[in-house]
Amino acid sequence: MEFTVKQIATLLGGEVEGNDALTISKLAKIEEGRPGDISFLSNLKYEPHLYTTQASAVIVDRSFQPKKPVSAALIFVENSYSAFTRLLEEYHQRLNYARVGVEQPSYAGDGAQFGEQVYRGAFSYVGRNCHIGHNVKIYPHVYIGDNVRIGDNSIIHTGVRILSNCVIGKYCTIHPNAVIGSDGFGFAPQPDGTYKTIPQLGNVILEDFVSVGANTTIDCATMGSTIIRQGVKLDNLIQIGHNVEIGRNTVIAAQTGVSGSTKIGENCIIAGQVGIVGHITIANNTSVGAQSGVSKSIQEAGLKLSGSPAFDLKDNLRSTAIYRRLPDLERRLIEQEKKTNDTSDSR
Repeated sequence: MEFTVKQIATLLGGEVEGNDALTISKLAKIEEGRPGDISFLSNLKYEPHLYTTQASAVIVDRSFQPKKPVSAALIFVENSYSAFTRLLEEYHQRLNYARVGVEQPSYAGDGAQFGEQVYRGAFSYVGRNCHIGHNVKIYPHVYIGDNVRIGDNSIIHTGVRILSNCVIGKYCTIHPNAVIGSDGFGFAPQPDGTYKTIPQLGNVILEDFVSVGANTTIDCATMGSTIIRQGVKLDNLIQIGHNVEIGRNTVIAAQTGVSGSTKIGENCIIAGQVGIVGHITIANNTSVGAQSGVSKSIQEAGLKLSGSPAFDLKDNLRSTAIYRRLPDLERRLIEQEKKTNDTSDSR
């Protein structure tokens, strides 16, 4: 894909200083820019690269004033970082949504319905009675079970498995090898010490604008639905248990595990390798630090937690500081006890 500097400036609402007829075909870091590339300058630590970059154009803040001559065309915008992000989104969208049609071999079951501008990659499988919306992209080696619904403009990357009866909203992105709707971890202990499998009859619902990372798994509900609300962003390698509900615009980092029937509120931030037990509730706007263990419900909104078990971040930092001093405190205590004993013996 190629665009002129002028076209990009129009898209971003910016003004050009320099040659606006230059052709741009690639996005690049400012220190790695080559002719035909466009980059951006947001952090002034990278300003020296502006004067040496070979990129054809660079996006900068309106308030920026170059200290030396610049060979690249400059696009002045309100916020260069946000503008470049917008450009990345546009570029990514055009790359993904350019694909249309059905590659062979692929399979669609009886009663499957497809909207306009759908792409189905080679070796993809779509089960019976599925409803696939407009402009959906299904990449090669995707499996979609029976009765699945996928909303408009969603992207299902290669190797994804969406099991029967699940619902995927609009503008969702599911990254490679994620599994949506696998059985929850349900086993009933028996008197003889064995475990009996509990059938998992529910589904998974992803609302609109949800992103699911590579190799993340979201279990179906035992009954009812596991629900991922609008705008949730899940990193790679996350485990979401059966009947979990995650509130709007919550973000969860890699290697976190959420046990069954837990409800996480809106706008929460869960860092990497957090473990959350089942059947608890986490209030809105909660932040949980990396490698924390959440073992009980969080009722108060807006708390910042850390540690295992997780508790208030500031208290946790104080406790950690004391913990580090324990050897020194022990040594001082032993010395004090020795002095006390010596004094007693001298009497």
